[in-house]
Amino acid sequence: MTGQQPGPTGGQPPAVVVRTWPNGPRSVGRARRLLLSSLAEWELAHLADGAALVLSELVTNSVRHARVPRGRVIETRFERTDHGVRIEVHDAGEGMPEVRTAAPDEEYGRGLALVDAITAGRWGVGDRGGVGKLVWAECAGSCADGTGR
Repeated sequence: MTGQQPGPTGGQPPAVVVRTWPNGPRSVGRARRLLLSSLAEWELAHLADGAALVLSELVTNSVRHARVPRGRVIETRFERTDHGVRIEVHDAGEGMPEVRTAAPDEEYGRGLALVDAITAGRWGVGDRGGVGKLVWAECAGSCADGTGR
């Protein structure tokens, strides 16, 4: 299901793109493609690399950690802002994400540290209607090169 809110004028692309996804690994790539398409429409392709990495990490976290209650979907919301894009990932999981320091030999545990670095700390967790949470991140000029600087 896709929901789009119209842009400021009739001929412009929608300012908000909302989509629900099944809670499965294929949703990560599909959500990334939708984000890249939206960024191109909004003439924000210079943010593509950093924003795609941020979204991939957030959706992957939802797929891996928000499996209960069974059958729930993940929702993404991309909003064009004055300076870039706000990315939201909604899920029904109760656990709150935290940045952690992974040991050098650990395979997992670096995703939110990457999100934090790429967005220069502009991300967080909030409440949503119903069960679960939303995790948001803002990508602006600092996301353009994927370094957060």
